[in-house]
Amino acid sequence: MVADVTETIHLEVDEIYHLACPASPPHYQFNPVKTIKTSTMGTLNMLGLAKRVRAKILLTSTSEIYGDPEKHPQKEDYWGNVNTVGPRSCYDEGKRVAETMMYSYKNQNKVDIRVARIFNTFGPRMHPNDGRVVSNFIIQSLQSKPITIYGKGEQTRSFQFVSDLVDGLHALMNGDYDLPVNLGNPDEFSVKDFADYIKRLTNSDSEIKLLDKTQDDPSKRRPDISLAKEKLGWSPKVDVEDGLKRTIAYFQAVLDQAGEIIPTGPGASKPQN
Repeated sequence: MVADVTETIHLEVDEIYHLACPASPPHYQFNPVKTIKTSTMGTLNMLGLAKRVRAKILLTSTSEIYGDPEKHPQKEDYWGNVNTVGPRSCYDEGKRVAETMMYSYKNQNKVDIRVARIFNTFGPRMHPNDGRVVSNFIIQSLQSKPITIYGKGEQTRSFQFVSDLVDGLHALMNGDYDLPVNLGNPDEFSVKDFADYIKRLTNSDSEIKLLDKTQDDPSKRRPDISLAKEKLGWSPKVDVEDGLKRTIAYFQAVLDQAGEIIPTGPGASKPQN
């Protein structure tokens, strides 16, 4: 069944994993009104469904609710540093209000909720035109194209493999903890070091090209996962290098079939099928 979460849907379910929303900056900036409608109207519709059928509902929120953080690493009790009118705000603020809706329905209507704050995630079956760091760097490296970094590459990111995220979501849904939980890998890289890492793993001769910094790009990002360890018994199992090798093999197969792929740049871009 295919449906739009911004429209009312009638189903009989026991659990709802509410993952709807583009997460790639070029994609969510392409239609910012639709992005914020997905996080607001979509979340209201999913909460209404959960209330009606008495289902448990899990919201996939994001590390972007912390904005450009002034505390490092980020713990769940940090309220964030977000520009409410910047180009990323349709996503950041949409997820922040979605979290508010979740707890309003919990407190007023006794809906059984879970909230996961997901940090950068990668793995096979990412779209080659996703427009984020992992997919862009790998696609560029495998084709010996310049690896494009926006800014000086000093900004940091932490990357978790997709199977670890799935395990974390499953543990959260099936546990009894109902406050927000960070799900991410605390291994932290500067974007420049990560580009060099991808070059080494792909045996690429790509040059690294520094371009203008994008507006409101967070300067650092690293999860504190103490709460996930304590409440869910969860921590990432797949190390970054192993995950990258699997992902590189996947993208190489995609390239072998598709031929040349032009990576998505930093500007707003329509998601491709």
